[in-house]
Amino acid sequence: MMPLNVYITRQIPDEGVNVLKKACQKVEVNPHDRPLTYDEMLKEVRGRDAIITMLSNRVDARLMQEATNLKIVANYAVGYDNIDVKAATVRGIVVTNTPGVLADSTADMAWALLFSVTRRIVEGDKLTRAGQFTGWAPMMLLGGDLVGKTLGIIGAGRIGTAMAMRSRGWCMKVLYTTQSRRNTVLEEMLGAKRVDLETLLKESDFISIHTPLSEKTRHLIGSQEFSTMKRTAYLINTGRGAVIDEDALVQALRNRQIAGAGLDVYEEEPKLKPGLAELDNVVLAPHLGSATVETRTKMSLMAAENIIAVLNRQKPPNCVNPEALT
Repeated sequence: MMPLNVYITRQIPDEGVNVLKKACQKVEVNPHDRPLTYDEMLKEVRGRDAIITMLSNRVDARLMQEATNLKIVANYAVGYDNIDVKAATVRGIVVTNTPGVLADSTADMAWALLFSVTRRIVEGDKLTRAGQFTGWAPMMLLGGDLVGKTLGIIGAGRIGTAMAMRSRGWCMKVLYTTQSRRNTVLEEMLGAKRVDLETLLKESDFISIHTPLSEKTRHLIGSQEFSTMKRTAYLINTGRGAVIDEDALVQALRNRQIAGAGLDVYEEEPKLKPGLAELDNVVLAPHLGSATVETRTKMSLMAAENIIAVLNRQKPPNCVNPEALT
């Protein structure tokens, strides 16, 4: 057994924890059912060789300075904008993530939001529970159709691709934007077309955000973009909250510049911008994108495998800063 010390900042499925306990001498898990504060994180990382972090954990240069033994930060997520990767690389600290395993569950969640807001399911649920459903009515809670409409994918990586592939059942036209190379899978299998953001916004009936958060994508969708979109369009976000200017979104929904939105992530998560919760034309979920038993279990195992590889002086399967290995 390696005489190594691992800390996990939040309770995760036992499968990954048990793998670590078999390989490492000490594995501790945050016993509180809440995120650690930054000051608590500073205290807990001291003396650790590896930590499993959540998106809610800020891992910056100061924290790494406190963790003098730290060799790896294994983020329990695909994204890693909560980690100062440059600071980690300078210190020889490996950063890993959990890509691939949550593409399907997150794409399913995006479709669940799309259905919910388009067919006004949450509004209908409230009405029915309140005893206000008095029988079928021809003009009650009219929503929108999906068949033959245009789906716009902002960020056609693994999750964006999985989202788009699910559109085949509704014979949808697919447009996409990407910061990297063309998505030949979508083009060959769906006849998807790569376009610029303005074209996608103008032509899409449904827009789903899957791009990572960066300085280029922060507030990618704001007042100008909402004015470009169709008034009948729906916006779905299971990516990162700050890709949307949430203040501008509140105004766009309030003024019916767009038909509706479905959100699983928020700009200042878990806080909502004032006015958002009061709107009926938005469905709000508490960051459930990867929240299935199977997916979260795979994520815990992947994080554990990344840690064990690094502590064995091997290259981890999902390294985001390979320069740190040298």
